[in-house]
Amino acid sequence: MNKLGFGFLRLPMLEKDGEIDLERLNEMVDVYLQHGKKYFDTAYTYLNGKSEWAIRESVVKRHSREEFLLADKLPGYQMKSYEDCRRCFEVQLERCGVDYFDVYLLHWLNGANDKTAEKYREFQFLQELKKEGKARRIGFSFHDTADLLDEILTRHPEVDVVQLQINYLDWESEAVQARLCYETAVRHGKKVIVMEPVKGGTLASLPPDAARKLRQIDPSASAASLAIRFAASLPGVEVVLSGMNAMEQLLDNLQETEPLSEAERKEMVQAAVDIRQSIAVPCTGCGYCVSGCPKQICIPRYFKLYNEYAACPGDDWKIRPAYDRLALKHGRAAECIGCKSCERHCPQKLSVTEYLKKVAEVFDNGK
Repeated sequence: MNKLGFGFLRLPMLEKDGEIDLERLNEMVDVYLQHGKKYFDTAYTYLNGKSEWAIRESVVKRHSREEFLLADKLPGYQMKSYEDCRRCFEVQLERCGVDYFDVYLLHWLNGANDKTAEKYREFQFLQELKKEGKARRIGFSFHDTADLLDEILTRHPEVDVVQLQINYLDWESEAVQARLCYETAVRHGKKVIVMEPVKGGTLASLPPDAARKLRQIDPSASAASLAIRFAASLPGVEVVLSGMNAMEQLLDNLQETEPLSEAERKEMVQAAVDIRQSIAVPCTGCGYCVSGCPKQICIPRYFKLYNEYAACPGDDWKIRPAYDRLALKHGRAAECIGCKSCERHCPQKLSVTEYLKKVAEVFDNGK
């Protein structure tokens, strides 16, 4: 059992200029395909468009179209008319260097974005693409409550797949509602594609108590591979996406495993209690919060530094200079004006502005 999909949101990067390391990426893509895997996932907004470029350079130009499946997403929330959908889609085809997508999704449906999708008939646009053969399967990625998901799927039974955030940390989360959303999709007969199975790397490195519990399930497995196995064990799941930036991560995720038993899944959900207590800010680093920030605060990177500080306050002398270097190019946490654009864009529904106050207390005190 291995349902690994290659997500093109987190990729190997060159440290000197922050560009994609195409040489390393090519090696990873080749190994992934050599293991019989085929599913690549990108989106119009990923890495400011560089993700789709990377798909073209690393996958499309170097491999025959029959060797891979490609999923892309329409940023429907950015559309201002029905015609905008077609214009954006044509740009995506050109960026990726393909004539069609195997899976094409509306990106990031929630309550507000669903209203935009209905206003500009974006589901109708997906159906037209499917009739034209330019999208083999259609659907949407989703970040909201199970009740809204049920409403959308009732309204649009024509979709083939739903992309959901599923991991054992969010399985019983009131905000993410991973279990309830999964059960809703399955009840509607839809296949599920999983995103954030390792929650942006949060589940790759665990506190001691949680790590000890998970070792009892499989002493030889890494924390990250167990997290992916949790999602892959769900019978309604077709693909589990992982954003990988190193060959070691890819090889770890490619290992064949057996599905978890129901008892083992429950053990992992129980271990999540220990993990939640150890995370200061449960940010996945997706970066959706940054684009609309009027102060250009690099929120996910500051949260990552804050989490490092919370885990090891004695390392303040190492962490603070890293924060100061970032602040030379970006707004400081203390410069947040409380507009809450970040919170409206956060898939995790975090109180971003409140967390930024905590970051400012630590790193901007006296600045």
